[in-house]
Amino acid sequence: MKPKKVALLTAGGLAPCLSSAVGGLIERYTEIDPSIEIIAYRSGYKGLLLGDSFKVTTAVRKNAGALHNFGGSPIGNSRVKLTNIQDCIKRDLVQEEEDPLRVAADQLVADQVDVLHTIGGDDTNTTAADLAAYLKENDYNLTVIGLPKTIDNDVIPIQQSLGAWTAAEEGAKYFNNIVSESNANPRMLIIHEVMGRNCGYLTAATAKEYRTLLDHQEFLEEIGLNRISRDVHAVFIPELDLEIEAEASRLKNIMDEEDSVNIFLSEGAGVSSIVKEMEARGEKIPKDAFGHVKLDAINPGQWFAKQFSKLLNAEKVLVQKSGYFSRAAPANPEDLRLIKSCVDLAVECAMKREGGVIGHDENQNNVLRAIEFERIEGGKAFDTSVSWFQKMLKEIGQK
Repeated sequence: MKPKKVALLTAGGLAPCLSSAVGGLIERYTEIDPSIEIIAYRSGYKGLLLGDSFKVTTAVRKNAGALHNFGGSPIGNSRVKLTNIQDCIKRDLVQEEEDPLRVAADQLVADQVDVLHTIGGDDTNTTAADLAAYLKENDYNLTVIGLPKTIDNDVIPIQQSLGAWTAAEEGAKYFNNIVSESNANPRMLIIHEVMGRNCGYLTAATAKEYRTLLDHQEFLEEIGLNRISRDVHAVFIPELDLEIEAEASRLKNIMDEEDSVNIFLSEGAGVSSIVKEMEARGEKIPKDAFGHVKLDAINPGQWFAKQFSKLLNAEKVLVQKSGYFSRAAPANPEDLRLIKSCVDLAVECAMKREGGVIGHDENQNNVLRAIEFERIEGGKAFDTSVSWFQKMLKEIGQK
């Protein structure tokens, strides 16, 4: 039975797909059946728990295509884990003795919602899985359909998550300006810190996109403007073992010759070492509601800067983070195509009341389908054996 009313929410960190996914869902429902009512919960699961929603009006439906031109999320995000009861109580999202899953389910019923579309990463979709399981176990006639958003591209078993291509492209643009800072000081070490908790995909893909930009640039070597000085000299990601002394020796030779070194660093690389140091000092490890170490609080970029600055005899170190620049961009054409195909299937599934997370299923020949919630996991590692990555490592001389 087709839905009479659907709801949308976006959650977790930003990615260059949220605005387009919201716009795409509104457009597709309007194309298929404009009588289906659409509401949106403000600030993700927070809005759902508080009953804070608004109706998508006829005017918005008519002009929803404008959302493809924007980054961010027009309906707002938050990080809320429905099974973390104490955190929900602490944040005044539920009362003492209340179960956030039941509060969320009852709110959907009160709002007369038939289908809930969640747009987010692994945390959002595992939370959606918890909610979907609760609804099923307690005989709520509700369907949950997820869309996979994460610039890390680390959702199991989804081949490509929405927004990751754009984030890599935007990070490359960002560094294309930052690299010129090497002209401001002799012996400059630039660390480009890229988002990626346990997965190095975005760092590797950003380095690849940046080197593609270099392929199309004209240099003037007669006055020292050469590709080597502006190239990527090292890519440090969680999936690769790092021997700091050996890498420092290789990079010092580049510093001596080019007067600069450029490192692309995944913020998740070296976290275990940093945490061990903090624990040895008796410091508390800051974590979020999902139990993740707060990477911005422990600052991996500065830790690596400290390690390498002395070993390379750098006169100045510049740590620059492209994450907030990259993740808030509007989707590029490649991502827009992926978003549209996923959105169209999401609405098709809604019409059949078929739940799951929409994505290309790596365990089923990469077919685009509604993947069962219980199969969704976070923390998919980047496959460092892929040919383009191995080729890049060989070209930059990294072992």
